[in-house]
Amino acid sequence: MEFENYFPIWNKLTSADQATLKDAAVRRTAKAGTLLHNGEADCVGLLVVNKGQLRAYILSDEGREITIYRLFERDMCLFSASCMLSDIQFDIFIEAETDVEFWLIPTMVYKSIMDSSAAVANYTNQILSSRFSEVMWLMEQVLWKSFDKRLAAFLINESALAASDTIEMTHEKIASHLGTAREVVTRMLKYFQSEGMVKLSRGIVQLTDKDRLEALSAE
Repeated sequence: MEFENYFPIWNKLTSADQATLKDAAVRRTAKAGTLLHNGEADCVGLLVVNKGQLRAYILSDEGREITIYRLFERDMCLFSASCMLSDIQFDIFIEAETDVEFWLIPTMVYKSIMDSSAAVANYTNQILSSRFSEVMWLMEQVLWKSFDKRLAAFLINESALAASDTIEMTHEKIASHLGTAREVVTRMLKYFQSEGMVKLSRGIVQLTDKDRLEALSAE
């Protein structure tokens, strides 16, 4: 599909801005696991997802990851253009979680349009507000929710994304999403297994009692 079909406010742009964006946007692909944005040292431009799934995460001082949000088809990633967001005081990393196709908009091109277009400025602020809401929700989960409930919610969400009760993911990867150690994940998953809620095998978590997991996550 054409780029304009993936830009929600396309019809609010002037014809000149439409032409500028369309000429500047470059279609790219990346394999699963590719790091597309490497914190403040990187300013690759804005990413608009055409197909696939991206993961945004932050790193602790000890190098531990925690996922702050994900991006799917038609989502725009602003934080990959970190040089445009001078007030952001933390590094965000963007990884291709699956094979992805996306459009890359050069930072300065987007910024020049945003500076002159109220529609683009408002749209950009809406995206920023939505992302920060997701970050605040994550902080509430980490601060106030016990790990068993967070893990249960994560498993339910992953099952929905995969449209399957079988989740193909290592304990290490789950730990990266949740900002904890692999040993903590393994210990809790083994407890879930002893309670009949999951079945574990190498690199796979099968949900065997989703009702109990959903009830636990909602407590």
